[in-house]
Amino acid sequence: MSKQSEKIKQLIEKREEARMGGGEKAIEKQHARGKYTARERIEMLLDEGSFEEYDMFKLHRCTNFGMEKKQYLGDGVVAGSGTVDGRLVFVFAQDFTVNGGSLSETMAQKICKVMDMAMKMGAPVIGINDSGGARIQEGICALAGFGEIFERNILASGVIPQISGIFGPCAGGAVYSPALTDFTLMMENTSYMFLTGPKVVKTVTGEDIDQEHLGGASVHSTKSGVTHFTASTEEEAMQMIRTLLSYIPSNNMETAPRKKCDDPIDRLEDSLNEIIPENPNEAYNMYKVIGAIVDDGEFFEVQPKFAKNIIVGFARFNGQSVGIVANQPSCYAGVLDVNASRKGARFVRFCDAFNIPIVSLVDVPGFLPGTGQEYNAVILHGAKLLYAYGEATVPKITVTLRKSYGGSHIVMGCKQLRADLNYAWPSAEIAVMGASGAVAVLCAKEAKEKKEAGEDAKAFLAEKEEEYTEMFANPYQAAKYGYIDDVIEPRNTRFRICRALAQLSTKRESLPAKKHGNIPM
Repeated sequence: MSKQSEKIKQLIEKREEARMGGGEKAIEKQHARGKYTARERIEMLLDEGSFEEYDMFKLHRCTNFGMEKKQYLGDGVVAGSGTVDGRLVFVFAQDFTVNGGSLSETMAQKICKVMDMAMKMGAPVIGINDSGGARIQEGICALAGFGEIFERNILASGVIPQISGIFGPCAGGAVYSPALTDFTLMMENTSYMFLTGPKVVKTVTGEDIDQEHLGGASVHSTKSGVTHFTASTEEEAMQMIRTLLSYIPSNNMETAPRKKCDDPIDRLEDSLNEIIPENPNEAYNMYKVIGAIVDDGEFFEVQPKFAKNIIVGFARFNGQSVGIVANQPSCYAGVLDVNASRKGARFVRFCDAFNIPIVSLVDVPGFLPGTGQEYNAVILHGAKLLYAYGEATVPKITVTLRKSYGGSHIVMGCKQLRADLNYAWPSAEIAVMGASGAVAVLCAKEAKEKKEAGEDAKAFLAEKEEEYTEMFANPYQAAKYGYIDDVIEPRNTRFRICRALAQLSTKRESLPAKKHGNIPM
């Protein structure tokens, strides 16, 4: 065998060694946990045969605690580029079979390299997390590695889409990278995220809790809102990431991919003419409205289990990707609260950063009252939603279906927050507050006098309520002042939105020169 052949043989053997990660036994353990390996996950995510790996032969340089004897090619992370539906993406996947996927200085360098390349090429970066955290044997060098990754997350924010998949443990400082990215997906039952684990919690607070109830997918998808998506299988998770990518552009200088649309833009949806109940306090399902107006009824919801009183997600109109923000009357009557406000604000800001038009479907009676909300800074969180809409320069279309009262009217994409086109259904009630509340304030003195005089105060108030409803609880007062551009027939909603998006396709609007605003935190 020639020297050249020997070298090629050595290369092939080294590649095979690198692909085995922590070895066969470690891979078997990973599979026994119901989890795939880093390479298997990348293969599932990317187009077949498209993966180009970097730093396959990189090794850590730590000699503390006998670490020089635990050397594995690639050092616990698989990193590189590939394509999803033919579009370039960069990806890294932590390998739990190598030192528990713990982050070393070397591993951080590999991750930073793909993030830097993603920024240069203007392509999304997807991180698959499955790690025991910082490699303790490396001490401050491992922490420095985390710091380098976080800084890149921050600089890439709003420039390229960043997606995090949590496919196993993610604890301590490691949780901050996913928290800084645009979207996070967690695996049900096999992943968790927390800053301090159950043992530390028990020692410090005395609270006895397991990993799942402290930081599992069920907690972060329903209570904290830390994660945007959950999946029951890794195959489902990878398909969700691919679907998400189909709705968003590769960077902030591009628009989202346009899809061929066979759904007629002038399709009439007669069911919408009857969907609003006669009783203004009766609920209906906003999902039915969304499904009726978007292309082929397809809606990709974001944070579906968190703050259900507001709905956010991606859809298409005539093949164009849009972000939908909608109040949900069948959950808490669609009121805004702390969680709904921050959920909506975060989504609006993402859409604005990546040139995705925003369609708002409004039916909101106000903000949720009470000490629970006030003590948890509903003022600041409501201001986040207000700020996000007011700052957004993408095309903004608002359709008011029914209630739009007081402060909640303003924060849901009103004309004064530079919405481009504001439509209302005939059933819209745009006012400072509902009729009963308004009359209780306006006619309190007269009602009291009538009661004292032995007259029917209830009948008087009912009459005044009717008067107020006729005068204010309709879209025409707002339309009279130009705050509503048109009152439309509900069944024409799809067509009007499609036409509005076409009209706004050349919109140009900029913000005053500044380093950055100071969003209410």
